[in-house]
Amino acid sequence: MKKTRRPIVAGYFYPDNRDKLIETIEWSFKHALGPGNLPTLSSERRKNVIGYVVPHAGYIYSGPIAAHAYYDMAMHGVPETVIVIGTNHTGVGKPVSIYPEGTWETPLGALKVDSELARDIVKRSDIADLDTYAHLEEHSVEVQLPFLQYIYGEKVMFLPIVVGVHTPETAKDLASAILSSVRNLNRDTIILSSSDFNHYEPHNATIEKDMLAISKILELNTEEFYKVILEKDISICGPGGIMTLMEITKSLNGKASLLKHATSGDVWGDKSAVVGYASIKFYL
Repeated sequence: MKKTRRPIVAGYFYPDNRDKLIETIEWSFKHALGPGNLPTLSSERRKNVIGYVVPHAGYIYSGPIAAHAYYDMAMHGVPETVIVIGTNHTGVGKPVSIYPEGTWETPLGALKVDSELARDIVKRSDIADLDTYAHLEEHSVEVQLPFLQYIYGEKVMFLPIVVGVHTPETAKDLASAILSSVRNLNRDTIILSSSDFNHYEPHNATIEKDMLAISKILELNTEEFYKVILEKDISICGPGGIMTLMEITKSLNGKASLLKHATSGDVWGDKSAVVGYASIKFYL
C-alpha cells in the first residue's frame, strides 16, 4: 500500500488554507527582499541549472529569500523530478533517509514521490536507506512543496531525502549515488538543498558568519566549507545537503552564484537574535 504523507507544519510554517497559502507565496515573491514580481513558468525546458540552496523557515521570515530560487527555477521550465535534500532536526530515522514511495500532500494538492529514483539511489549508496521515519515530523522538505506546487502544479515528481550525518564523506557518497542514478535512469532533475544559515545571534554577527560560509560554497570547496562552519561555530542546519549539491556541481564542472542573502531581522525587523537565509544557484 502506497503511503500518503500529510503536512505537519501547515498552519505553523505556512498557512493551512489554500487561498491564504497562495497569497503568502505571492507576498514572498513581491516583497522588497524578494524578486519583486511573480514567476513565469517557461514552456521551454533549459537544463543548465543543477539546483539551489533554499531556506526552510516559516514563510513570514524566509519566504522572500526562498522566492529568489523559485523565481529563477520557473524560468528554466519543468523538470521530471525535483530532489529535495532536507536536514534531520528530529534525530529519528536512518542517517540518510530516502522516502520510498507514495505522495506528499499540502493545501495545494499532492506530489508523487519518484520511487524508481529512490530505489536506484539507495542501491548505489553505501549510506542511504529507504526510510519513512525521518520524514514523519521533519519540516525541512515539506516547506519547499507549496512553492514547487505554486510553480509546477502537479507536473513534476519529487524525491524527499533527509540527511542526519553532515560530513564531507557522507556528502560525497550521496552525491555520487545521485549522479549515477540520474544518469542511469536518464532522469531530468533539479536538486534543492533545504537549509537555513546561522541561528540566533545578532544581525551583524550572522551576516559575517554566513558570508564566510557562503564564500566557500561559491568556491565549491567542500572541505573548507566544512572546516569554517566548525571553526567559526556557524550554526547552519543543513550542511550535509549543501555539501552534496557542491559535490554534484564539482563533478559536473559547474558553478555557483548567490541570488540573495538576508536575515530574519531584515524581513521581520528584530535584529537582536536572527537566522540567516540564502538562495544560491548551482548551474553549468
